[in-house]
Amino acid sequence: MADHVIPHFHNDSGVARIEIGVKEFMCVGAKPPFDHPHIFIDLGEDDERVCPYCSTLYRYNPALHGTETIPPGHLFVEPIAA
Repeated sequence: MADHVIPHFHNDSGVARIEIGVKEFMCVGAKPPFDHPHIFIDLGEDDERVCPYCSTLYRYNPALHGTETIPPGHLFVEPIAA
């Protein structure tokens, strides 16, 4: 059982770079229905990586906590089914 949840980030606004406070995450591209395959990205020793699907540059920022982003509002939360 996983001991932590992997945050998912989106780039609905189409910015070139999103700063994040984690080194392991999922990129979903834009919000559904315009999303791409949700892919796991591990920065490892690096501080930045480009998503191979949507070309968003994700940059690790140690000043951010958990799901915070710069610019704000790029955490993807799965909609609750009715």
